[in-house]
Amino acid sequence: MTALATQPSAPASHSVREKDDFKRQLLATIPSLRSFARGLCGDRETADDMAQEAMAKAWAARESFAPGTNFRAWIFMILRNHFYSTMRRDTRMVSWEPEAFEGLLHSPPDQEDKINVADVIKAMQALPSEQREVLILVGANGLSYEEASEIIGCPVGTVKSRLSRGREGLTAIIDGSPQTS
Repeated sequence: MTALATQPSAPASHSVREKDDFKRQLLATIPSLRSFARGLCGDRETADDMAQEAMAKAWAARESFAPGTNFRAWIFMILRNHFYSTMRRDTRMVSWEPEAFEGLLHSPPDQEDKINVADVIKAMQALPSEQREVLILVGANGLSYEEASEIIGCPVGTVKSRLSRGREGLTAIIDGSPQTS
């Protein structure tokens, strides 16, 4: 046992502990990360690719993560930045068109819940991206205004404003009433 105490393994042990903690946090965010990615791009396969790429980038940059800080905000920011970088770089990627999606359905949904979910998905995609991402972060993933503010890089008041306008816009689109803004 004294041989172990004299070896410089204490920092490595601490490093292993941090690596395990990082891995645990990374795995715990997968569902929320996938959900956020799907809300941003509207396509399950693309969203899974985006989430996987964000996790790979986070793993590669794990040394730059400061333990004790907000891990979810950090990895969501990586995903968000990757999404917008990809959108700017890839001119072939087009926005999701609800009409094209409807053409892919071979039979109508047999449950009302499926219809309602499809309506919400269509309505979400009709919102401006700034409102959509705040709705996904705060509404769907349960992040606080402060966490969403940190991820998006804008003041908390802007997050609240976008969330309010997004909720109003979503309701207006689903109800079929004209939008005011």
